[in-house]
Amino acid sequence: MSYVLVAHGTRKPQGVELIGDLAGRVSEVLRHPVHVAFVDVVGPTPAEVLDAHTDEPAVLVPAFLARGYHVSTDIPQHVHDSGHPAVTVTAALGPDPQLVRVVVDRLVESGWQRDDSVILAAAGTSDPAALRDLHTTAAWVSATIGSRVELAFAATGEPRVADAVTALRRRGRRVVVASYLLSEGLFQDRLRDSGADVVTEPLGRHPGITRLIAHRFLRARTPSLTRQG
Repeated sequence: MSYVLVAHGTRKPQGVELIGDLAGRVSEVLRHPVHVAFVDVVGPTPAEVLDAHTDEPAVLVPAFLARGYHVSTDIPQHVHDSGHPAVTVTAALGPDPQLVRVVVDRLVESGWQRDDSVILAAAGTSDPAALRDLHTTAAWVSATIGSRVELAFAATGEPRVADAVTALRRRGRRVVVASYLLSEGLFQDRLRDSGADVVTEPLGRHPGITRLIAHRFLRARTPSLTRQG
């Protein structure tokens, strides 16, 4: 069985390094190699990795925090283009209760207080399914911490994080931005520049992310020997 962790890709070295580190940590948990692929910006692509491992079934885990174009379209197209005869693509990482626990852990370690105003800050999306996933996660975080969590975006979508911070500032309370990003990079920089009192660290190096990805691989259905997509 080949295991492949598929991420978006970035020109930021720390983002590429994070995915490699995640794959290494998951490999240690599973005691099985985990390969890395990217759908954009850098390589190798999922198709290239699959093409190099056509002699055994493969499982692809999308390292995305919500559904969207890359999960619903790009990855299936790469699977199809690879010609690999037996591939299972799991669900995206979110929404998932484990992700909510990671977000809340990041809030607690940042010094969040129960009377703070909280914003869940995602990269953003124009995909309706992905947007529903993000609203679901925000609702779950709200239920977990016992107060309303606003959803805002670093790139695509409204409100932008800085605007949401400004709006919540009028309530006279501290504003905490909970990062819903995997790694450091441009979007995390935007969160830190948003004017919030506290910005949590990205999620990717939290042990809960490693456990979630390992669980995705372990629970994946063994594919049949017919090409999917």
